[in-house]
Amino acid sequence: MWPLKNRLPVTLAVHAQPAPQERWIWTTSTETAALALSLFWLLSANRPFLGAALKGREWGDASAWGFAAALALMVLALHFLLVALVGVRHAFKPLAALLIVGTAFASNFMDRFGVYLDPSMLRNVLRTDAKEAGELFSWSLLPHLLWQAALPLLLLWRLRLKPRRWTRALLVRAGTLLAALAVIVGAILAVFQPFSSLMRNQKELRYLITPANYLWSIGSVLAADAKGAAAPRQTIGLDAVPGPNFAQRTRPLVLVFVVGETARAANWGLSGYARQTTPQLAATPGLINFAQVTSCGTNTEVSLPCMFAPVGRRAYDEERIRGSESLLHVLARAGVGVQWVDNQSGCKGVCEGLPTAFVKDWNPTGLCEGGRCLDEGLLHDLNERLAQAKGTQALFLHQLGNHGPSYFRRHPPAFARFQPACQKDDLRLCSREEIVNAYDNALLYTDHLVATLIQRLKAQADRVDSAVIYVSDHGESLGENNLFLHGIPYAIAPEVQKRVPMVMWFSPGFAQTRGLDVACLAQRASQPTTHDHLFHTVLGLMDVRTAVHEKTWDLSAECVKP
Repeated sequence: MWPLKNRLPVTLAVHAQPAPQERWIWTTSTETAALALSLFWLLSANRPFLGAALKGREWGDASAWGFAAALALMVLALHFLLVALVGVRHAFKPLAALLIVGTAFASNFMDRFGVYLDPSMLRNVLRTDAKEAGELFSWSLLPHLLWQAALPLLLLWRLRLKPRRWTRALLVRAGTLLAALAVIVGAILAVFQPFSSLMRNQKELRYLITPANYLWSIGSVLAADAKGAAAPRQTIGLDAVPGPNFAQRTRPLVLVFVVGETARAANWGLSGYARQTTPQLAATPGLINFAQVTSCGTNTEVSLPCMFAPVGRRAYDEERIRGSESLLHVLARAGVGVQWVDNQSGCKGVCEGLPTAFVKDWNPTGLCEGGRCLDEGLLHDLNERLAQAKGTQALFLHQLGNHGPSYFRRHPPAFARFQPACQKDDLRLCSREEIVNAYDNALLYTDHLVATLIQRLKAQADRVDSAVIYVSDHGESLGENNLFLHGIPYAIAPEVQKRVPMVMWFSPGFAQTRGLDVACLAQRASQPTTHDHLFHTVLGLMDVRTAVHEKTWDLSAECVKP
């Protein structure tokens, strides 16, 4: 036997198997992860930007490929810069997860409806109520979220970031940020002439660069709101007083101003549309139709404050408009009893501090379901209001109207005359014919609402002088050029989003006591009109005297006897 001391030790090598939880884990640096995420967004979320920016270029020309490569590098480096700038190691994964989800929803919204995520659109999104927002989501969104959100979130969950000493981490981060800046500057210089021309002529394209677009827009909206909240609303019309006609009235006077929602002039029967979507108004004697009206904006958040401001689109200043009082405040200052009744998402500041009511709070029988009410609820207490009317009053009714995409939800079944009509929240699942039919059915219901309002005022004409103004806040795209809904930046918005219907009606008593020549106003209605006329026309009709009233913008000025 071998001596024990001469025996060689035998060692069995056993290869440890990784624990199940350690499998499929990637270890990389924060910078590499930020670059991979930025590349994913370039390929998955920026097709609208690249498609619009490269539209019309000849791909047989090498310069087109060079321009495309430069744009791709700019987008890639920009998003790397944004993520790497704030995504330090321990904050990277939570921040990336939020951006992944946000970008998935943003890109889906842009792809489905062709919208631009500029500050006005983001303000509209942030002010949308839950019921309205819910209509934008459907099961068809699931495949998009699976590959643009769920898959990258799964990979992010299995990602492990390399630890570094803080000094090395700082140096690496500074170096990569400088490199990203250099790439952006270099790419711009390489294609400076076509790029500068593109940005000068199509500034709106920057709001297609995702996720930079919605991050910038959200920041702009929050900063503007914080600034506005800190400053008191600027008063206007401090000199407003009742004019002679106002002071001498012996009977109550009620003006009802109906703020329409998303009605476009192209489908308005009174303005020459091929099918009759306004049969009841067409049969209303004395109705004045304005067939060439241009809106102040392409979404409610812009149009509503603008249409009740003394200077609207002709000298547009969003900060000034949002920071000032509205037509309603001037009327109230002159002694008019003002109330705002809302069936949508609020008055956007134009009724701040004034009496306000919401149809959903009234919950009129048979008109409300699931937190959403039909527009006839706006007339809920009109008869009682007219029976008790005293002095001079102005009632503003804010419709739900034709707000999309669920046009079929905006009217009772009796108004579903045009068939087949789209019955889905996702417009991509319907043909254009079905979408237009659903939209036109909702217009039929608006026609019914305004005609019913006029009939009720007529019934009280022996004791109350009255007037009605109906005008929509903006129009709508119904699939033209693959665009849906509204909210395209005003400078490039299609006409269907900017041309809106407007009608007026006056009781004989109103016209007589105000000295209004209705035939004269009807003749004026054949000429182009804008939202800018509304502020001054209402002051003129109500005989409110103030220095902010401009007769050149008062549609009734030439038709009222002094």
